Amino acid sequence: MRRSPFSTLDKETVGLVYGFLGVLCFSLTLPATRVAVADLDPVVVGLGRSMVAALLAAILLKITHQKPPTRQQIKSLVIVALGVVIGFPILSAWAMVNLPASHGAIVLGIAPLATAIAGTLRTGDRPSWGFWLASILGSTTVVSFAVYSGAGHLQIGDLALLGAMIAASFGYAEGALLAQVMGGWQVISWGLLVAIPMMLLPVIFAIWHHGLVASPTAWFGFGYIAVFSQFLAFFAWYKGLAIGGVARVGQVQLLQPFLTISASALLLGEGISASTIGTAIVVFIIVILGKKTAVKRAT
Repeated sequence: MRRSPFSTLDKETVGLVYGFLGVLCFSLTLPATRVAVADLDPVVVGLGRSMVAALLAAILLKITHQKPPTRQQIKSLVIVALGVVIGFPILSAWAMVNLPASHGAIVLGIAPLATAIAGTLRTGDRPSWGFWLASILGSTTVVSFAVYSGAGHLQIGDLALLGAMIAASFGYAEGALLAQVMGGWQVISWGLLVAIPMMLLPVIFAIWHHGLVASPTAWFGFGYIAVFSQFLAFFAWYKGLAIGGVARVGQVQLLQPFLTISASALLLGEGISASTIGTAIVVFIIVILGKKTAVKRAT
């Protein structure tokens, strides 16, 4: 039997590695979404991407002969669907109509705190006081940045991103629980299928009113978020959360702003202000300090 390349690592480290692979894919989500919504309606981008991912999921589930989820698992899959298949995609797409992707990346830096809270509520993980202090400090930093860069107040787009982050955090926590018994890719695949009845009519209505005429660049951005952000990235992400714990692995998301800001500069030509760089550095230091704190996992 061939050994896993991670077989010599402890479970928490393996979880962090898988988590980072997921975040690496997620980091291009906001730049790709901003490119897509330049020509396509936000509803088409936000929910249409999930419809495409659902088609891929159906094919994969069919060819691998996966057993259908139980009634109890379907209840959990509805939470996953509302969080990461519907809530985050549509809210983040709407926000990217008005906000630069680099700004959105910093605002979403609050995601690890929300994920840790959701993980505590749903999985029973018990982070230490030091962990919570680091998470709150990081969250305060990113909210302060949003207020500062928004001329002294939060913009509507910021509120949409905060809502997207909260929706995603509960989808992450619920999906991590299911991934322990179903597997990470099965969770996102079934979650996508469960969401189809909730997405179909809004997508059809948006296409009827706004059409599908878009540049090749916009379609490329749409293709990325449909295949990678909404589907393949969750294979590694849910596996990492299940192995290493929601609270601990969720902190890897604080690396996402660096990756997203870099991608925004390279792909969209967005300027990077000194305040953005400074905030990202502070957040990175906080994440390093938080990594040294204790998290007691539920058995």
